[in-house]
Amino acid sequence: MKKTKKEKPEQQPQQPDTAPEQPKEEVKQETQPAQDDQVKKLTEENAQLKDQLLRKMAEFDNFRKRTAREKEELAAHVKAGCAEPIISLIDNFERALSCPCSDTEFYKGIQMLSTQFSDMLKNLGIEEIEALGKPFDPNLHNAVNQVQDDQYPENTVCQVFQKGYKMGDKVVRHAMVVVANP
Repeated sequence: MKKTKKEKPEQQPQQPDTAPEQPKEEVKQETQPAQDDQVKKLTEENAQLKDQLLRKMAEFDNFRKRTAREKEELAAHVKAGCAEPIISLIDNFERALSCPCSDTEFYKGIQMLSTQFSDMLKNLGIEEIEALGKPFDPNLHNAVNQVQDDQYPENTVCQVFQKGYKMGDKVVRHAMVVVANP
């Protein structure tokens, strides 16, 4: 047999399976804009979420205040509703007290009841509207008549037919009055 020379395989440079590595500076430069965009996007999203949170917090605070105000208004409305029958009783007691009575003990008893019902109104925060001698105010008074009277200035209440009541600034019942015109 002939001796053959073993052929040496040609040495070829091995090719890596991946692309040749780029210098680190180039990689940083390529990824930097992408990271900057992502940071910018996340910052904007964060700002939007903070804004939404602040709006929701303000909305909830307004809701809480509104419900507290509605609760107070409802309580005032209920008090005024409870006061109406008491006011009618007081009117009837005052009519009874304006009539002559020969029995002083009976008269004192009616007076005590009238006072007790008036105190109940005060405990509810309801007070009488002072009208006699005061200038006529359509927000507080209901004029049922006008009379010529030189004793009172023009548009002054000269007679009260029915007392009025208010709770704070809210009128529970307008006073029925007569207004003087000179």
